[in-house]
Amino acid sequence: MASIKANARKVICIGRNYADHVKELNNVRPKQPFFFLKPSSSILPPNSGPVLRPKGVTLHYEVELGLIMGKEVRNLDAADEKGAMDAIDGYCLSIDMTGRNVQDEAKKKGLPWSIAKGFDTFLPISDYIPKSSIPDPHNVDLYLTVNGETRQSDNTELMLFRIPRQLSDISKVMTLEKGDIVLTGTPKGVGPVAVGDVMKAGIKVGGKEIETIEVEVKEREGPYEFKET
Repeated sequence: MASIKANARKVICIGRNYADHVKELNNVRPKQPFFFLKPSSSILPPNSGPVLRPKGVTLHYEVELGLIMGKEVRNLDAADEKGAMDAIDGYCLSIDMTGRNVQDEAKKKGLPWSIAKGFDTFLPISDYIPKSSIPDPHNVDLYLTVNGETRQSDNTELMLFRIPRQLSDISKVMTLEKGDIVLTGTPKGVGPVAVGDVMKAGIKVGGKEIETIEVEVKEREGPYEFKET
């Protein structure tokens, strides 16, 4: 839905929020929610074209549950579960695309990850999912396939930090505004996709599929080519 993109002033992404995903990337389990930003220009609404792989970029997928904020939140108490849930307007399914080699180089050199996460089309999202469709966001199944082969399949109950804690920690640093999107982390199974691959992501509640994303990967045209910083 174009309005999700139009209304998102920022996209805040929780990193390392599933234990097995932390292990598969050889990262350290965080002691508190760890987050970074993606530009709203990276959002790819449904039926808006393919994900574009920039030259020289190793492209990885990460399926995630997205929260769409319904009101301004600042200094939320982590124990205020009702306040956290009341602040959410709805949900979306998302694929956080990542330039893994770009990110790996940035991590080694202590540089920001913005390029790795911020290319145009690097955030395919689903249509808006009303709150009534997800009674408990800590109990939904997420999956992602590439060319029909399952790569990711896990339940959000495996989150290391639950949603109230995520919103609390973010809102103590930066005000969450109406329309902002919070990506709640990706489970294990992340990996590469190549030009010509087709990704399909889905979200299930009680075994019933409620939303999907299907998007192809194509080569990005233009002058950009990743080179070592």
